[in-house]
Amino acid sequence: MSESCNHDCASCSQNCADRKPESFRVAPHPMSRIKRVIGVMSGKGGVGKSFVTALLASEMKRRGHSVGVLDADITGPSIPKLFGVKGPAEGDQNGIYPVTSDSGIDIMSLNLLLDKETDPVIWRGALITGTVTQFWKDVIWADEEYLFIDMPPGTGDVTLTVFQSLPLSGIVVVATPQDLVKMIVSKAVKMAQMMNVPVLGFVENMSYLKCPDCGKQIDLFGPSRAQEVPQAFGIDTAVRLPLDPVRAAACDEGRVECIREDALEPLIKKLEALPQKAG
Repeated sequence: MSESCNHDCASCSQNCADRKPESFRVAPHPMSRIKRVIGVMSGKGGVGKSFVTALLASEMKRRGHSVGVLDADITGPSIPKLFGVKGPAEGDQNGIYPVTSDSGIDIMSLNLLLDKETDPVIWRGALITGTVTQFWKDVIWADEEYLFIDMPPGTGDVTLTVFQSLPLSGIVVVATPQDLVKMIVSKAVKMAQMMNVPVLGFVENMSYLKCPDCGKQIDLFGPSRAQEVPQAFGIDTAVRLPLDPVRAAACDEGRVECIREDALEPLIKKLEALPQKAG
């Protein structure tokens, strides 16, 4: 370290031993009180990641926790539709306020700021990632014991921004039972490991269809990998969710909060045992 060092590593080009690593962490809004941040991600689209996010948030709310959902899927937001909430989100000189669902879940999504929810979002990467961080630092998440982040599919810019900028308590990985699931989950898990973020659980969505007449489980997308895949990556909590037309209709009608899913119990217990470490 030079004798003239001012200890401002951000403005210094020297590579000395005392240099501090650059941090990308973004502070939340000063009025926010967030205890745990849970990311829900998938290696590809169309696996029901937003559905799982909504189910987890709804169940935690039923158990008496204060809950928020940040919809980080900027170009394909679906959280407002699942919960049946409408914009516009309101704000004042203090910041932006999330829209509240029927059960009291705080929600922020780009669809709550658009004039028409069907308008496409034709933005480049920097603007999209900037919106995600704005939803963290400009929205007043007043008192959230759990803030769920519904991330876009894949391991691109937004996912990297969430990993680097937000104090994640852990992630939940969502997939379906096809043969390529192991490769897809591998990408998500390896990214979490590289960023030192715990993988809290694996959800195999659309794992089976239960026959309404005989009750037999039909593997529409091939045999389940709900044991094989978690074991391969050291994930100790895995659950299977069925493909259910009744539940799909409830989501289309904005009634996801009415859905109860007992299979999520092991994952819910894992979430409730997490320490409070966010800001």
